[in-house]
Amino acid sequence: MGRESESGLPIEPVYGPHDLADWDPAQKLGEPGAYPFTRGVYPTMYTGKPWTMRQYAGFGTAAESNARYKELIAHGTMGLSVAFDLPTQMGHDSDAPIAHGEVGKVGVAIDSIDDMRMLFGGIPLDKVSTSMTINAPAALLLLLYQLVAEEQGVPAGKLTGTIQNDVLKEYIARGTYIFPPKPSLRLIADIFKYCKAEIPKWNTISISGYHMAEAGASPAQEIAFTLADGIEYVRTAIAAGMDVDDFAPRLSFFFVSRTTILEEVAKFRAARRIWARVMREEFGASSPKSQMLRFHTQTAGVQLTAQQPEVNLVRVAVQGLAAVLGGTQSLHTNSFDEAIALPTEKSARLALRTQQVLAYETDVTATVDPFAGSYVIEKMTDEVEEAAVELIARVEEFGGAVNAIEHGFQKSEIERNAYRIAQETDSGERVVVGVNRFKLDEEEPYEPLRVDPAIEAQQAERLAKLRADRDQAAVDAALASLRQAAQGTDNALYPMKEALRARATVGEVCNTLREVWGAYVPTDVF
Repeated sequence: MGRESESGLPIEPVYGPHDLADWDPAQKLGEPGAYPFTRGVYPTMYTGKPWTMRQYAGFGTAAESNARYKELIAHGTMGLSVAFDLPTQMGHDSDAPIAHGEVGKVGVAIDSIDDMRMLFGGIPLDKVSTSMTINAPAALLLLLYQLVAEEQGVPAGKLTGTIQNDVLKEYIARGTYIFPPKPSLRLIADIFKYCKAEIPKWNTISISGYHMAEAGASPAQEIAFTLADGIEYVRTAIAAGMDVDDFAPRLSFFFVSRTTILEEVAKFRAARRIWARVMREEFGASSPKSQMLRFHTQTAGVQLTAQQPEVNLVRVAVQGLAAVLGGTQSLHTNSFDEAIALPTEKSARLALRTQQVLAYETDVTATVDPFAGSYVIEKMTDEVEEAAVELIARVEEFGGAVNAIEHGFQKSEIERNAYRIAQETDSGERVVVGVNRFKLDEEEPYEPLRVDPAIEAQQAERLAKLRADRDQAAVDAALASLRQAAQGTDNALYPMKEALRARATVGEVCNTLREVWGAYVPTDVF
């Protein structure tokens, strides 16, 4: 009996020329750095320099996270990737009742420009590339970053990095949304326009399949629903009056990398090919940079286990190798202890060392697209592409990603696949080393990193001092200007920036927008 891939596609024991009998290399492959970008978005890929090595970090206070960033930079990290705590992600201040118990837990707490100033203190923002995993309040965190850069004397034109800013996947798989879909898309269009004018090198959105995969999406579902969201964002920007070649080069994507190397490589190659075709044929993008699917990859946290956590070092190395062979532009490798708690300094360093071994001790960077022409990889690329295109077509039958979300389509499909995975794991059909096979009678003790619960009180004290010291009249006036822009059609980021400069808090700015746009309340349709 043959095996199946993670997407439920058959994997044959042997592949040969007959599997590619009608296969056209010129149409399917092209050259590296050229349409349809199957072989990678750059002609030389890693032969000139390796991918950007990012480490995702952020916990507790801004001061603690700042110390971790400096440590990572000292050990060779080329890009920072910021994790924010749940209150920040949901647009609530640390002293809000709803934030109780969550301050600083899964990321750093950022309530105002004071916190952002501390987070990046002593880090030259014209020298680092910073990725911020923030979605519904992405505009606020970007503007706070810009304001801190201005204080450092760094012009906005020199800032490089990414805001995730992908709210559609929040409705599908993650849940850290604030506003309903339509005003959320309007805010994203405002960000596109603002960055084109003010921060031209910034990647304005990282359209994410990672969280869908963590929720249980198959590789085919991951790229299908991610690209469908991308199509929705492109339509939104065009409807707002932007030319596709003005904003599309700044779009980027974010995918997971699992331990199933062959299908992951096929997935990345298929995603590039689909996106290139959609951008050229559907949207008329003429610039090659508009047709490229550039993406960041994170190794699969959902595959890490609390049992025998050191085994995760092997899993992460395999997952990182799959991402590199698939042609990622940047990579975050998870720490082996993340299934237990926040990574320790040592485990975060080991995760970075994993990437460095791949880049400097293996030969996978010596040639572009090592698997090109492989019977199995090319066949699997075609099959994953076909499955993903079929799912995108089903999303289009609803009228696009937003309408499909409102009907619960993507969420239902992902949950169905997650249930299949759980059944296979429970039955032992799907082997998870250390969990349902090769178990230990007794686990070795492990001391995880823990966040100090006093952080919540400390943040509340900082907020009280901020509100006492600031010019409240200036804050009120700036928030009134923001409210007026939100009610009309003016770009909301300009008055938002002035409110944040006046030391309005993240919660105050988001509450002002909630008053105008409302808050999203999910409904289960399926």
